[in-house]
Amino acid sequence: MKVGELGEFGLIESLRRIIERAGVGVGLRREGILGIGDDAAAWRAGKRTQLGTTDTLVEGIHFTRETASWRDLGWKSLAVNLSDIAAMGGDPAVALVSLSLPAETDAACVEALYEGMAECALAFRTAILGGNVSEAPLIVITVSLVGEVEEGRMLTRSAAKPGDAIAVTGYLGASAAGLRMLKERLDLAPDVGSSLRMAHLRPSPRVVEGVWMARHGVRAAIDISDGLLADLGHVCRASAVGAQIRLADVPVHPAARRAFGDRSLEMALSGGEDYELLFTAPLPVIERARQDISVPVTIVGSITGETERIVLVDESGKEVRRGRGGWEHFGGWKA
Repeated sequence: MKVGELGEFGLIESLRRIIERAGVGVGLRREGILGIGDDAAAWRAGKRTQLGTTDTLVEGIHFTRETASWRDLGWKSLAVNLSDIAAMGGDPAVALVSLSLPAETDAACVEALYEGMAECALAFRTAILGGNVSEAPLIVITVSLVGEVEEGRMLTRSAAKPGDAIAVTGYLGASAAGLRMLKERLDLAPDVGSSLRMAHLRPSPRVVEGVWMARHGVRAAIDISDGLLADLGHVCRASAVGAQIRLADVPVHPAARRAFGDRSLEMALSGGEDYELLFTAPLPVIERARQDISVPVTIVGSITGETERIVLVDESGKEVRRGRGGWEHFGGWKA
C-alpha cells in the first residue's frame, strides 16, 4: 500500500504499532507517560512533567517563497510547535532547529528567518539552544521543542467525557482565508488583508490560555491545526466519544467573513492552521474561562456518548450534512 493510500493518520498508527511491538515506546522507561498520538509526548522529570514536540515546514507543502517572507517563516516555524505545548497545558522552555536549504540561498534570507524565529521565542520566553544545518534541494525547517507542565495537570486528547461542553479560543477561518488571499493575490480592504495575512503567517499560540486550562479543570484539549472538525475528530477517537456542533455558534473570524461571506464558515470548520485551542470541560469551568481568559472563548457544542460521531446542527437543531472534514498529509482534504 502506498503512503498516499494509507494517509497521514493511518501511517502514524502503523508506525506506533511498530514502536510498541519493538518494546521501545512509552513503557520502555519508567519516566514515560504519553507517547505517539497526542499533541506532544510526555515524561516525568522530578516533580514536573516534561513535554516534547516537533514539527516541520516544507517548501511547496506548507509555504512558498512567493507568499511568505523569511522573517514570517521563522515566526511560524516556532509558533506551530508552541501551539502543541499550549494544547497540553504546558510552558515552553527550549527549542532546537534543523534547517535544510539549497546552497544558493542568500545568507541574508537565513538571517531573516532566524530573526523572525527569535522574535517569536522572545515573545513566549523560549530559548533556542542549537540544532543542525544541511544542504537540500528545497527549504525544510524542523523545530523540536521541550516544555513542562505541573504534575497531574497535563491536558490530553483522551479525557473528554459525555456531557462536557466544547469550546474554542479566539476566532476561526482567518488562516485559511489568508492563505487563499495570498495564493490568489486577492485585492482586499487594507485592514481585512492585514488581519488575514497575520493570521496565516504569524499565528499567536495560546500558551497562557493553555496553562490556565491545565490549572482550572479543563479535561481535554487540542490545537486547531488541521481544522475544527478534523481536530475534534482526533479528540473523539482518543476519548471514545462523539460530539454535536452548533454551526450558528462557530466563531468565524470577522475578517474572513468580510472577505468571503458564507464561504468563511467552511474555512472555520475545515481550513486549519488557526492554532486556537479546542477544549472540553464541564460548563462551569468554561464559564469561568470566559471570565478569566483575555481572548474570546466560545462554546460551540457538547460531547456525546455516540462514539466518534460528530453531528452538525443548524439553529433549529436539525442535522446538517456536509462534505469536507480537514487537512491530512498524503491525502489532502478529507471528509
